[in-house]
Amino acid sequence: MTTAIAVTIAGSDSSGGAGIQADLKTFSALGVYGASVIAALTAQNTKGVSAVLDVPPAFVTAQMDAVFSDLTVGAVKIGMLGNAAVVAAVAAGLARHSHIPVVLDPVMVATSGERLLTPDAVEALREKLVPLALVVTPNLPEAAALVDAPQAATEDEMVRQAERLLASGAKAVLMKGGHGKGAQSADLLVTATATVRFAAARIATGNTHGTGCTLAAAIAAGLAKGEDLSAAVRAAKDYVTAAIAAADHLGVGHGRGPVHHFHRWW
Repeated sequence: MTTAIAVTIAGSDSSGGAGIQADLKTFSALGVYGASVIAALTAQNTKGVSAVLDVPPAFVTAQMDAVFSDLTVGAVKIGMLGNAAVVAAVAAGLARHSHIPVVLDPVMVATSGERLLTPDAVEALREKLVPLALVVTPNLPEAAALVDAPQAATEDEMVRQAERLLASGAKAVLMKGGHGKGAQSADLLVTATATVRFAAARIATGNTHGTGCTLAAAIAAGLAKGEDLSAAVRAAKDYVTAAIAAADHLGVGHGRGPVHHFHRWW
């Protein structure tokens, strides 16, 4: 019997709405067995991040080697890594398992505004991990930081920034439009040969904690099940849109609440 398996390499969110916890919920909701490599610990809730504890790079390596030496991994999702040393450890670990598709979510700032990636790690992320990724999934501020440019204000500018990331070695870039304006939230999947637009109506809710983590994890789940990238992105966009639409049915915390990962069952 073959079981679809995905691994998340990311930070832990003690409130359960983002990071490792959101990724494992997403994998489970989409019928994929989830394993994890914890790269950082955060003390946070729906109102913000109060503390971050980095995991030693050698222990990140030990977790990766333990998981990849035993499990038949179909896809990897990378989220918060914290610092340049951990970025380097993850890149070295992935280089030993280069046949596995990687979804890189370049997490830099929490939804509540706190910085989650040290400035020196941005360059390490660009140089060491972007070239290993099948797809990079930046939001507009993250893309701007990665290419050292102002935040894109139009879809044409989104495409141009994605092309700069392709030139850095990524095979595909999903530019997320959630930070944009207008009635639609449009994500653009840009490759060397095409641009595909995935749009959904913008949903009026304050409960969007973990949306970026969830989208990247959903793409990884699709890849682990054998879907091609475009199909995985389309299914992930539909799943996250529904999770955001159902978010107000949850009563979690007193700040920016999580999306509803299990909206199909609860």
